[in-house]
Amino acid sequence: MSYNFNNYTVLRPEARLSPETRYLGWNVAPEDLPHIPEHWLKYPEPESSLHYLLGLLYIAFTIFSLVGNGLVIWIFSSAKSLRTPSNVFVVNLAIFDFIMMLKTPIFIYNSFTKGFTSGFLGCQIFAFMGAISGIGASATNACIAYDRYNTIARPFEGRLTHTKAIFVTCLVWAYVIPWSTLPLLEIWGRYVPEGYLTSCTFDYLTNTFDTRMFVGTIFTFSYVLPMSLIIYYYSQIVSHVVNHEKALREQAKKMNVDSLRSNQSQANTTVEVRIAKAAITVCFLFVASWTPYAVLALIGAFGNQSLLTPGVTMFPACACKFVACLDPYVYAISHPRYRVELQKRLPWLAITETLPSDTASTTTEAASTNTAT
Repeated sequence: MSYNFNNYTVLRPEARLSPETRYLGWNVAPEDLPHIPEHWLKYPEPESSLHYLLGLLYIAFTIFSLVGNGLVIWIFSSAKSLRTPSNVFVVNLAIFDFIMMLKTPIFIYNSFTKGFTSGFLGCQIFAFMGAISGIGASATNACIAYDRYNTIARPFEGRLTHTKAIFVTCLVWAYVIPWSTLPLLEIWGRYVPEGYLTSCTFDYLTNTFDTRMFVGTIFTFSYVLPMSLIIYYYSQIVSHVVNHEKALREQAKKMNVDSLRSNQSQANTTVEVRIAKAAITVCFLFVASWTPYAVLALIGAFGNQSLLTPGVTMFPACACKFVACLDPYVYAISHPRYRVELQKRLPWLAITETLPSDTASTTTEAASTNTAT
């Protein structure tokens, strides 16, 4: 028996059962079937152990990410030495990563109940939070790249104020909300289940002009644009550092000295380089995690959809969650001032970190100024 919902013709769950196997969506209520792309309904239901394995993996992701990002938000917000304009972006990125992992209980519940059991409402909440966190992280990483470029390559002209940093952060949120809300209200695009029907995202499978246009537009403005800015600014940083070091070596050679840097200047430069490395690593992780998802969406909208099996689509989703776990620990390893504050507040972590001297700069901007001077 079949049902017709808003021009979607779907089979009732019992009709997709066979004596040998069950297909995805076999346990979905008839009223929820129109919300599931037909592409997924032709694949067999995975083994229960695979659902349970993904559920356990997401539990681990959730614990590590909420603890790590929670520490970043707490310490960067409360420590006076870390309340700098540059670190406003760090806190904003941690908030987006935190939001991404707050939605995982929906996925975990679906995994242990083996399907689309949270229903349409759970799917919309999951996808909406994912859109906010994913697009927000991309825009924030572009802001971090821009700030690193100004701090290192233009330490005098490009200094950021708290007001400007907060204003840019508000612009990021203003940029994110419309892209996330349009599919939620089904004004343009929609949120649908994907893979094993335990997670949800933008609809990139429906074969309509509107769907392809939406995927192409959001790919451009939420992936290509921030990615281009990230690549440009970090390439400029590398170019500036190489040219600056070359000029210093040539000048030192003319003066018959080993180096033009004082000990204090060298120490401050080391701190700044470590912070820059942390920012570059976080942005690289963003690129590595979201590129597979972007490619997957393009294949679904414009390519051969038969390449997108439920198992294949789970890998990019896991990669995004994995990076949300790693970001705060990158700062824990590479950011010297953050490590010092962790050492003060949580001595049982046995972190050993010393800054160059008590008179060294306590902010990114001051350190850069000293270095440039």
